[in-house]
Amino acid sequence: MGTRRKSRELCLQMLFQADMGKQTVDQVRRTFWAEHNSASPEVRGFAEDLFRVATDRVAEIDKLIEQHAQHWRMERMAAVDRNLLRAGVAEFLAYPDTPRAVVINEALEIARKFSSPESVQFVNGVLDSVAKDLAKTA
Repeated sequence: MGTRRKSRELCLQMLFQADMGKQTVDQVRRTFWAEHNSASPEVRGFAEDLFRVATDRVAEIDKLIEQHAQHWRMERMAAVDRNLLRAGVAEFLAYPDTPRAVVINEALEIARKFSSPESVQFVNGVLDSVAKDLAKTA
């Protein structure tokens, strides 16, 4: 597994922990890295950066997701899917030079690993729609 894929997976896990555990960003960082202390500095750095963007800009990111997830409110989405979408949109916003297709494909691979088969199509549709919308405004 590549460095960036591992970082993306760790970011998803951190977002999930914050979301489902109702923990603050600082609580998540403290407990998460105590358990994942074998991550390389490069893996940890990218994961931390995605997590920071996703949590700092959560209102903006959630609004984008809800606009493109037709008939789905954030709280009704599966927790893994919701946080995977947050991580993907955070990467779109923070790393505009990363090809959007790469971000989407990585999210789909992570969805296959951590979520249900139906989730893959859902995540693909929402991220593709957000990516197209962001490309119009870039």
